[in-house]
Amino acid sequence: MKKTIFLAAGLLFSISAQAQINDIFKVVKDKTGVDLSTVKTKTSTNSTTTTTTTTPNSNINLGNLTSSQISSGLKEALNLGVKEGVQKLGVTDGFFKNETVKILMPEQLRKIDTTLRTFGLGSLADQGVKLLNRAAEDAVTQATPIFANAITSMTITDAKNILLGSNNAATTYLQNKTQTQLFTAFQPKVQASLSKVGADTVWKNMISKYNTFTGQSVTTDLNAYVTNEAINGVFKMVAEKETGIRNNAALRTTSLLEKVFGAVKK
Repeated sequence: MKKTIFLAAGLLFSISAQAQINDIFKVVKDKTGVDLSTVKTKTSTNSTTTTTTTTPNSNINLGNLTSSQISSGLKEALNLGVKEGVQKLGVTDGFFKNETVKILMPEQLRKIDTTLRTFGLGSLADQGVKLLNRAAEDAVTQATPIFANAITSMTITDAKNILLGSNNAATTYLQNKTQTQLFTAFQPKVQASLSKVGADTVWKNMISKYNTFTGQSVTTDLNAYVTNEAINGVFKMVAEKETGIRNNAALRTTSLLEKVFGAVKK
């Protein structure tokens, strides 16, 4: 008798619980439109399951590219950027009339500019700035093999990440890896160019006049300053070219560039 009572109570409880669950399902469906009663239970099978990994950009397809191809494509883009950048910068006004890379007076000497103009020597300050740019324009013509060697010798172990990175990811990678070596190799050429265009003489005269007028003793390492600015100028041009290749199919002038950068459609 007791057993029968327990069974009946269990049945009533089950029916009541099911009713409550059904009521909950109905509320959820009314509020969200989701019918929980139709959710299917996942069954286990012995068959092999294929997992598909989604990426933020559904247009990426690197399946047919090897790491070697990606690395070669990135290096080709960088070499092309250096070649074209040097051609644009290594001419008269290549730096001076390009606001993106124009070399200004060193920050620590800008007070000289103001003082010289106060004493009516603005033309001397203008000539000094122009000659800094002339030195960079002269020196950068010899930069191509230096940059090319840096590009050739670099090892891209994370080529795919660079390819899938920002518009100038390869340029930034190269800059971070080679800035010190490029400075060491490029500095003697800048020093020679400073002397060749007469920038060192003009700046010595300008600083001498400033020190005479103000009673101060100002000095600066123009060679190091122009070297850094010239190298950064080339990298800016390389980054510009890399961005173009990534975003404009017309600039992918070889089959390798098209194959590598065409796999990542922005």
